[in-house]
This record gives sequence, structure tokens and C-alpha cells, in this order.
Amino acid sequence: MNVVKSIRLWDLPTRAFHWSLAVLIALQYATGEFHFLDMRWHFWFGYATLALVAFRVLWGFAGSQTSRFADFVRGPAAVWRYLRAQASTNPQRHLGHNPLGGWSVLVLLASIAVQAVSGLFSSDDIDTDGPLAARVSDHTVKFMTRVHHWNENVLLILVGLHIVAVVLYLLVKRDNLVAPMLTGRKAAVDARPLRFASAWLALVLFVLCIAAVAALVWRA
Repeated sequence: MNVVKSIRLWDLPTRAFHWSLAVLIALQYATGEFHFLDMRWHFWFGYATLALVAFRVLWGFAGSQTSRFADFVRGPAAVWRYLRAQASTNPQRHLGHNPLGGWSVLVLLASIAVQAVSGLFSSDDIDTDGPLAARVSDHTVKFMTRVHHWNENVLLILVGLHIVAVVLYLLVKRDNLVAPMLTGRKAAVDARPLRFASAWLALVLFVLCIAAVAALVWRA
């Protein structure tokens, strides 16, 4: 008999990263496009975003099972099998990220990283320069500024696709992806035991990422 039970799926560091990043992206968009706050806040939010992305990369190797890249990043063949299965009567089910979702995580992280790093070297040619703009050539500043503006649109598209996917999973598959990212738990059938890393390890890694970003910015 298949037994349905509530299991722990996402650890606190992963959930805190997810929602903190969502808030930071919204705040950066509001400050950059609508001048919701002073542009100094835009930079502070960017520094926090860079620290979060660096932490998530480290946590992808040292974190809990469902947060590790090795658990959800699969090759093209696995992604294709997953897509074909979705159109069948026996679709694949995954506790954490599915093969397609795993790649969407990597693409989103890459785009956010590009946005945060390019912002360090960007300039509006008026009165707002990134903290590292003075350390590179004018050509590099102009290039990074173009990347920052271009990638903003890419990132907005990716975020939109992410939201659409979550809504479709809820409406079509009756699979609520939001609740587990809030509570950390999910109902599953005969689920295998999952391994979780220490929250203290996550805290140490995050502090190190903050220190690295601070050293990079304040040495400028």
C-alpha cells in the first residue's frame, strides 16, 4: 500500500535564500525603475543579492540533499525524458526540482549573478557609478552598463516564466510548489529519507559570502 506522509523537503537556508532573493529583486527593480528609494539603496540591495547568490552556489555543493546541484541538475537526455513523460499518462514526479526545473534554477542564478556583477561596474553617466566603475576603463564601464540594462529584461522574462510555471503546476497538476517553500514540508508517497546539512554551516558560509562582497566593494 502506498503511504502518503508529510516529509521535510526544503531546509531553512534554502527557503530563506529563495524568499530573500525574491524580495531583493523586487526592491532593486523598484529603486532602479521607479526611484522607490535613493539609488544608494539600489546598490545595497545589489550587494546583498551578490552575497546571496554566492551563498547559494556554495550551498549547492555543501548543503542539504535537495539543495545540491548534484541532486537536480541532469543532462539533456533526462530533461527530454521528463518532458515526454509530462504528455503521457504516467508523468514523472520529483520531490525536489525536476530535471527541467533544475536547469531553470541555474539559468536564473546565472542571470542574477550577471546583473549583480555588471552593476558593480555600471554608470548612468550623470551622478551614479558602480563601486568598481573607477577601477576599469570607460569602454568596460559602457559595456557593463549595456549588459546591466539588457540583462534586466532577460531576468524579468525568467522571473515571469518561473511564476507562470508555478501557477501551471498548481492549476494543471494540482501540485503546490509554494507551500513547501514556505513550510519546508510536502506530502509524498513512500518518500525516501533525505539528508540535511546543518543550519550552522549555512550561517558560516553566508557570513563568509557577506565578508567577501564587503571586501570587494569597500576596497574600491
